[in-house]
Amino acid sequence: MPYVAMNAPSEPESLIEYPCDFPIKIMGETQPGFAQEVMAVVLRHAPDFDASTMEMRKSRLGKYLSLTVTVRAQSRLQLDDLYRELCDHPMVKMVL
Repeated sequence: MPYVAMNAPSEPESLIEYPCDFPIKIMGETQPGFAQEVMAVVLRHAPDFDASTMEMRKSRLGKYLSLTVTVRAQSRLQLDDLYRELCDHPMVKMVL
């Protein structure tokens, strides 16, 4: 029986259907300019993001601040690039 090569997809299938609303939680130490820095990164990747919808929550002792942004994601590449830049930002401790 001859060997038949299967064509592998160039990109793994996604469980997410685009476009979609996609929440991202960003955490960092409470410090001046943190929310503005995060907002600048988000807007570079999702220019239609409405800044007034950003949710902010301080930790119990106030040392950390978590920000939740819900972007209208157009593609996996867009989300990957946004996550990458957020994770690389020196003020950001964690991105979920």
